[in-house]
Amino acid sequence: MLATPADNPYEEPRSGRLAAWGNALLAGLVPPDNAAAAVLGADESHRVTGLPGDGPDERHGLTWALGRLRVLGVQGLRLALPSAGHPLGLTGPAPFNERAMAAGEAVLAVGAPLGLVPEAEVFGPAGDRSAIVLWRCSEVNDAPPADVPSLHEAEFELTDGLRRATLLLTRLDVAGAGPEALRALEAYRRRGHDELLAPGYPPRAVRVLESARQVAALLSIASGSHGAAVSASEIAARQAVLAPLWRTARRAQVAAYNALVDEREER
Repeated sequence: MLATPADNPYEEPRSGRLAAWGNALLAGLVPPDNAAAAVLGADESHRVTGLPGDGPDERHGLTWALGRLRVLGVQGLRLALPSAGHPLGLTGPAPFNERAMAAGEAVLAVGAPLGLVPEAEVFGPAGDRSAIVLWRCSEVNDAPPADVPSLHEAEFELTDGLRRATLLLTRLDVAGAGPEALRALEAYRRRGHDELLAPGYPPRAVRVLESARQVAALLSIASGSHGAAVSASEIAARQAVLAPLWRTARRAQVAAYNALVDEREER
């Protein structure tokens, strides 16, 4: 079963882990094996294919692949979290954008026109799942990424987004979201900031990411609960309210994960 970030909004996107720990590695803040282990997380294995010079079926471990990216001139990594109608963080070309859209995430390199899209095959019973991940690397356009805000802009947008998401949730019958969603939300709330980002990221980025993930968690509950909505038109109206809030949360996540690269470029 192939998985995307939308399957579990409480978990960190794999492309976020690769961007954060790859940036820490490229900045000389963590050893290669530590970065690879952090990207792996609870997954069974990660492999990378399609790097420049690779044969058609050649696959590499994360440690080797990250080193190869450095040799190719990569100086940093940026996160993309696209969704239908919103190519957030992408630069093209169309074939790469289509793969990233299908996955719901991607990583774009800074310093070399390369992008990576994960294909995650999830297996195991609920509560004890793991994944085998294949990162497909290909060339991308050397252009500004679409619709990516600065960290300051993202934090400003989130202030209103969090307020609106919280107000919306309080108007709903939250129990209608079901016990599994509520347990996941409670587990998310118990998680601390120690799990967010990687060494070298500014505290403001951690704060923005924490708020963005909180908004996403609240929106997931609101999306899954019919609450007081008793007609199709009321449900559609609620989704129209949720859509821009989802966009705000994704934009903020991208800004947070890109903060280490952005901060370095501003110096």
